[in-house]
Amino acid sequence: MENISPKFSVIIPVYNRPQEVEELLESLLAQHTKDFETIIVEDGSSVKCDDVCRKFDGILPYRYFYKENGGPALARNYGAEKANGEWLLFFDSDCIIPPHYMEAAIGELVNRECQLFGGADKSHPSFTPLQKAIDYSMTSFITTGGIRGNKRSADKFYPRTFNMGIRKDVFMEIGGFSDMRFGEDVDFSYKVKEGGYSSRLFEQSWVYHKRRNTLRSFFKQVFNSGIARIHLTKRHPGSLKPVHMLPAVFFTGCIFLAVMAILVSIWFLAPLVLLWAILFIDSSLRKKSVVTGCYSVITSCIQLWGYGSGFLIGWWNICVLKKRRYVAFVENFYK
Repeated sequence: MENISPKFSVIIPVYNRPQEVEELLESLLAQHTKDFETIIVEDGSSVKCDDVCRKFDGILPYRYFYKENGGPALARNYGAEKANGEWLLFFDSDCIIPPHYMEAAIGELVNRECQLFGGADKSHPSFTPLQKAIDYSMTSFITTGGIRGNKRSADKFYPRTFNMGIRKDVFMEIGGFSDMRFGEDVDFSYKVKEGGYSSRLFEQSWVYHKRRNTLRSFFKQVFNSGIARIHLTKRHPGSLKPVHMLPAVFFTGCIFLAVMAILVSIWFLAPLVLLWAILFIDSSLRKKSVVTGCYSVITSCIQLWGYGSGFLIGWWNICVLKKRRYVAFVENFYK
């Protein structure tokens, strides 16, 4: 019998998240289309997911690999080397994939050719109010300008590795992901486009994305994203857009308004109060939860302040002090 390679090789880097991996594998098992293999790369975890994976023996085609910790980018490269599929699909371990995902992706590829694609992320009804609020702050047009995957911003959409597909031959030609600790997925998307390959947003191929589950870990994530933007600007001149600088403007503006409120009048805080009210109302309506709306005010401020302060501190350390590999929270990023 002829050995036919699968359409997709799903590659999942994992670091100390066995419970979430089980949810992800269950969602892959429920896919309408079965033309894929799954590759789990344990990236030096102290809490492994191999026992979880064994629950799927005989019912889900998967391969499990363990490697020393080197970060998610290198774990994805490792998985790509082991893959047999025509296409590589990258998901984060904290994602849940809707049953129609593979079917929708194949339909898009049949309709119009491309070499790289990605989709948006959403919050699942089972997520906690905090997880839904973090999802809101990372996807709302108010907080991010809609750059993470929607129809209005498709022309400036760069796939990210929580939901990214690329032809394996193109992946190998590009050279895979760089060893950047943060921002490596956007760096990769830039390299693909700079190589002359086409990229598309697949609106129906979205995922449920849990993200961080504490405010502290969320701040660390967005802070390093702000730093990563400076690295990306150095690597890809001309990639910096006004939307990337808005959080830094917001951060410095908040400091100015707070100082003026102390020195002159409390009314200088009125713009911030208005913004908080808009965020609360918009999130409450979108998520159908007043509790999530309250959390969204907090997470949106963390998202803007964290990214903005990371951007400014990254600029100082990378552009002024010339630190080539500057990142923050390396030792305790996941705590």
